[in-house]
Amino acid sequence: MSTSQSGLEKKGYTYQLIRLMTLLSPVFPIGAFSYSHGLEQAVHDGLIRSSCDMEDWLRGILKKGSAWNDVIFLTEAWRYEKRGADITPLIQLARAISGSYERELEIFLQGEAFLKAVADYNIINTIGNKKAAYSVSVGVVAARIGLEMVAVATAYLQAFVANLIQAALRLVPLGQKDGVRLMHKLEEDILSLSQRTPQLTLDDLGSSTVMLDICSMRHEKLYSRVFRS
Repeated sequence: MSTSQSGLEKKGYTYQLIRLMTLLSPVFPIGAFSYSHGLEQAVHDGLIRSSCDMEDWLRGILKKGSAWNDVIFLTEAWRYEKRGADITPLIQLARAISGSYERELEIFLQGEAFLKAVADYNIINTIGNKKAAYSVSVGVVAARIGLEMVAVATAYLQAFVANLIQAALRLVPLGQKDGVRLMHKLEEDILSLSQRTPQLTLDDLGSSTVMLDICSMRHEKLYSRVFRS
C-alpha cells in the first residue's frame, strides 16, 4: 500500500469524507454529464412530463432498477478487494446484466475514465488493464483506500440521482427548484438502499424496470439527441 493510502486511513473520518466527495464529485472527469440513462428517450416518448413523473421514474430505478444493481456490484467489488479475490467474474457479470448496448457503454466507459482519473492519487489499480463497470471500479478503489462501504454506497447513489436530475432539468424541462425538491424527496430512498448494502449479495441482483430498458434500447436510433444514452 502506498504512503498516500495509509495516510488516508490514519487521518480519520473528515479526510475520508473529502476524498469520497472528490471521487464522486460532478467535476470528476468520467463524462457522467453526457449520459441520460434512457431518460432522453423517455421524455421524447412523453413518459416523463413533470417533476412528479421524474420522481416516480427515479424511485423505480432506485428500488427495482439499475441503481439497485449498481449498488450491489459496488459493494461486492468492495468485498472482493478486501478479500484480495479476482475481480474478473464480477466484471463479466456486470457486462452481462447490462440492459442495452448504450447502457453497457455508459457504465464501462465511465468505469474506464474513473480508473484513469484516480491514477493521479497514486492508488494501486488492482483491476489492471481490465475494463470494469463504473460501480465495480468505484467499489474497488473505495476499498483500496479504506473508505467505508455504506458511506460509499450512499455517495454513489446520491451522485447517480443528481446526474439524472441534472439531465431532466435540460430535457423535461424542470426548474432548479424542482431539482432541489426531487433530491430532497429521494433522500430517504437513497439512505434506505445504502443502509441495506451490508446484507446485499449477488443473489439480490435483479431488475423490473422494463420501460427503462426499452427506452435505453430505443435511444440508440433516436434521430436528434443531446445525450449518449
